[in-house]
Amino acid sequence: MISTGKHYNNSSGAILRRLCLFASFSVAAHSRVILTTLAALFLFGFSSPALATPTPLQVEDHFSTGFALEGAHRRVDCESCHLNGIFAGAPRRCSACHNGSLGEGKPPNHVQSGNVCDDCHRTSSWTNVSFDHSSVTGSCTSCHNGATAVAKTPTHMPTSSICEDCHVTSNWTNVRFDHSATTAQCSTCHNRTTAPGKHATHIVSSNICDDCHVTSNWTNVSFDHASVAGSCASCHNGTTATGKTPTHLSTTNICEDCHVTSNWTNVRFDHAATTAQCSTCHNGTTVSGKHATHIVSSNTCDDCHVTSNWTNVSFDHASVTGSCASCHNGTTATGKTPTHLSTTNICEDCHVPSSWTNVRFDHAAATAQCSTCHNGTTAPGKHATHIASSNTCDDCHVTSNWTNVRFDHDAVTGTCSSCHNGTIATGKHATHIATTGQCDACHTKLAWTPANFDHDAIVGSCNGCHNGTTATGKPSNHFTTSLQCDDCHRTTSWFSVRYTHSSASFPGNHGGGVDCLNCHTTNSQTIAWKFSAYQPDCAGCHADDFKPGPHKKYENPDTLYTLSELRDCAGSCHMYTDSSLTTIKKRRNSRHRASDGDF
Repeated sequence: MISTGKHYNNSSGAILRRLCLFASFSVAAHSRVILTTLAALFLFGFSSPALATPTPLQVEDHFSTGFALEGAHRRVDCESCHLNGIFAGAPRRCSACHNGSLGEGKPPNHVQSGNVCDDCHRTSSWTNVSFDHSSVTGSCTSCHNGATAVAKTPTHMPTSSICEDCHVTSNWTNVRFDHSATTAQCSTCHNRTTAPGKHATHIVSSNICDDCHVTSNWTNVSFDHASVAGSCASCHNGTTATGKTPTHLSTTNICEDCHVTSNWTNVRFDHAATTAQCSTCHNGTTVSGKHATHIVSSNTCDDCHVTSNWTNVSFDHASVTGSCASCHNGTTATGKTPTHLSTTNICEDCHVPSSWTNVRFDHAAATAQCSTCHNGTTAPGKHATHIASSNTCDDCHVTSNWTNVRFDHDAVTGTCSSCHNGTIATGKHATHIATTGQCDACHTKLAWTPANFDHDAIVGSCNGCHNGTTATGKPSNHFTTSLQCDDCHRTTSWFSVRYTHSSASFPGNHGGGVDCLNCHTTNSQTIAWKFSAYQPDCAGCHADDFKPGPHKKYENPDTLYTLSELRDCAGSCHMYTDSSLTTIKKRRNSRHRASDGDF
């Protein structure tokens, strides 16, 4: 239908339609042109508005063109298909209009298919699709991916095949199966539920079917013992498969204890399940027995040998009838070592076969000194904390009771305190005088008391001992003092006393023949100051000797120093010009000294 900008009524439209239809199907081409021209002139002769939607009459008449207007096409504007007023040659295939330009085409997510829309769609209802797989150009999984359409179910067997390798669209359940594309084990499907599995009489085995079977010929079996889960005897029972021969060794072993499937005659024998004695087989006929040089013993092989390693012998002396030396002679078996203790004992006097190193030693047969063996190598020697001594063990110890010691100081090479330290043996008691001297500096081992005392080794103070209890202390009339004894006395000559004033208050070395009692009037180190207000200066004792006259301080007016100003007699007493005390007229320094004979 074309739009001319003119209006025409229904009767005019009907006439025009008849002319158009006639023009479209006229046999003669020139008649078709004439009629078309008349139709156009007739059309432009009217001024009625364009008719956007076909009327029911127009829809029915459209059938005569060979393209019936059905479904949604009945509501489509005429000019949507008849472009530029051209009626003849209008497209009839869906895809000619539904191409995304003239009309809405396939969406981007449309199934990959041909362009014949009406293979699946109908104009009456576009979404009511009758799907035809023959028009699909993509693979099955392009749609059957679980989003666009149903995909493989969770229980579908694992496979790398595409759907069409096994399925056809005409009958989905009629499957032509290809085992080569299967990635799972056989038993994933062959489980007697999804597909036939192992039958009831199948040998006990793992579920890896293809260890023995192939898909091309199920009954052609390449047997693999590695997959068998049952014991050998479950098949090798003489019925299903060959079992033990009549001459087989009597044993409770299962086959696989000794045999391997790769080589049946290559046997790894397990003696553990054999119930007979070794000599039943190891008799020199069935298998090797004792050799000619074997020591004389019973036939109970396993007293000494183990089946896992025949040459690794755990020797049982109980089966031997000879003496130790009949074997332990340095040839058949190890004899005494070169470093063995020199002794006339036979082996069994000291050793037992159950534990060679567990020796019951008889010292009576030993002739050497203890230290010959007890040297820390052959036998235990002196331990690390043993007192320093000579190596003559029996000076103190006896073999019958090692811990019962009769101590002999003559064998001790260390100092007294190496033992007498309060741990190994009794040390100095709590009230012992402080000293660095060794015990034997004062004491002797023959008579501990009395001691031969040596003051030179004492590290404590004198009154640590000379306190009137431990040793003689100060007498009652002793000069009262806090000084230690050795400040005045010497241990070499007690009554030769030298006293040194240690107090900072002592006023120098008095050179005037001063006697101790001139100051120490009470026989004490502490003196009573005669004039205590002036202590510790000279005036503390000599205040009554002060004469003001000779001690002028300044002139104009004449002024004298006071006793308080000149309490230190050995100080300066300058004479100044006036009371400002800024200009010295006469210098006087240390006119009086304690060391002077005449003060």
